[in-house]
Amino acid sequence: MSMMQEFRAFALKGNVVDLAVGVIIGGAFGKIVESLVQDIIMPVAGKIFGGLDFANYYWPLNGQSGNLTLVEAKKAGAVFAYGNFLTILINFLILAFIIFQMVRAINKARNLAVQPKADDTPAPLPVTPEDVLLLREIRDALRK
Repeated sequence: MSMMQEFRAFALKGNVVDLAVGVIIGGAFGKIVESLVQDIIMPVAGKIFGGLDFANYYWPLNGQSGNLTLVEAKKAGAVFAYGNFLTILINFLILAFIIFQMVRAINKARNLAVQPKADDTPAPLPVTPEDVLLLREIRDALRK
């Protein structure tokens, strides 16, 4: 088998295609959540905590003045950008929570598909014929 045939067989397997689709959708979904955090949640949180942008919270490590934006302070030297880290952490927590809810919903859907419906009653047991009952009585009497 040539290398191209092997590669085609590998690339067309169901798992590889599913993984590729998942990565692409995950990347796009990550950008949506990132926008939600940076454009909607963090400005509201910044307004609540004094009108400042979290992304510009940092501790200067090279003696930069505190009046610079994060980009300007990084150009002047090293900074400890804890505001940017908080933004990314909140982004991750929201994304993880949404994925958890999706997995939870999928698991519930799977369980509902497997469980029998409420109106499904088990079939009644067959009635034992009288001759079998009589033979059991005789067997039990002989054991005594």
